[in-house]
Amino acid sequence: MRVSMKQTTMKHSPAAMFEAVSAVGLALPGVEAATKYDGSPMLKVGGSFMAGLAMHPSAEPETLVVRSDREERECLLEDAPATYYLTDYYRQHPVVLVRLARLDRDALRDLLSMSRRLTLAKRPQGSR
Repeated sequence: MRVSMKQTTMKHSPAAMFEAVSAVGLALPGVEAATKYDGSPMLKVGGSFMAGLAMHPSAEPETLVVRSDREERECLLEDAPATYYLTDYYRQHPVVLVRLARLDRDALRDLLSMSRRLTLAKRPQGSR
């Protein structure tokens, strides 16, 4: 089954919007689906946040928030500003915001793989 990342004019629920992200993310080792405190869907690995829908009012609709280190984030923002962005609210966190409509499946897989690696790396050595 091929998941389309094309932008549509229909409004989707957060869960429906997140289906393509989940399909790619859950194929990665150890990644599991979860729900954030606000009821929105997210992915986690090793019990820690990896990626989820950006629900803060400062984020654009249909935006994914993904764990990223600051160096990688700056490269993404510089290389593809139409796809990746930040708001003041998210700037203080090790994340990047992603316009889902501008991301194809391969780029999504690469992004979630990076997020998974960073999330696992941040865990204390004894918890692996």
